Amino acid sequence: MAEDPAARQRFGSSDALVDELFVTTQRLRAFVDGRLREHGASVARLRTLRVLALAGEPLRMRDLAEYVGNAPRTTTTIVDSLERDGLVERVRHPSDRRAFLLTLTEEGARCHREAEELDRAALAAATGALSGAEREQLRALLGRIRAAVDVDAGGAGGADEDD
Repeated sequence: MAEDPAARQRFGSSDALVDELFVTTQRLRAFVDGRLREHGASVARLRTLRVLALAGEPLRMRDLAEYVGNAPRTTTTIVDSLERDGLVERVRHPSDRRAFLLTLTEEGARCHREAEELDRAALAAATGALSGAEREQLRALLGRIRAAVDVDAGGAGGADEDD
């Protein structure tokens, strides 16, 4: 569907700025996802690999879901795919016979490093038109919006059901 400002006004929020933020976020994600998919990766898979790589220890599925910000069922689907591809493995929890922990395989660590490089390059291309000062200004403004939302919501955040 071609971008139609009138349709966005009709179907979007009651605030044009919020609509612009939403559209920009969607397009940025699609742009980065497209760059990653050219190499067999995706934003969702990278985020999962990133958390497992940076955690420093194997994680329970529910902890991974919380860190990534996904619904548990979404995380399970992603982990199942990563496990089928040999990038993640489930290992028995040392003290809870019913639980498994998730860890990266060597191949998973390699794929994580490659995907991070692709992500950095895509984000640099997407934001390259901004000067350092503009980047800092935008970050400050977005931080102010987040702070207002956090105060109003009591600081509560939640997992994204559809991410």
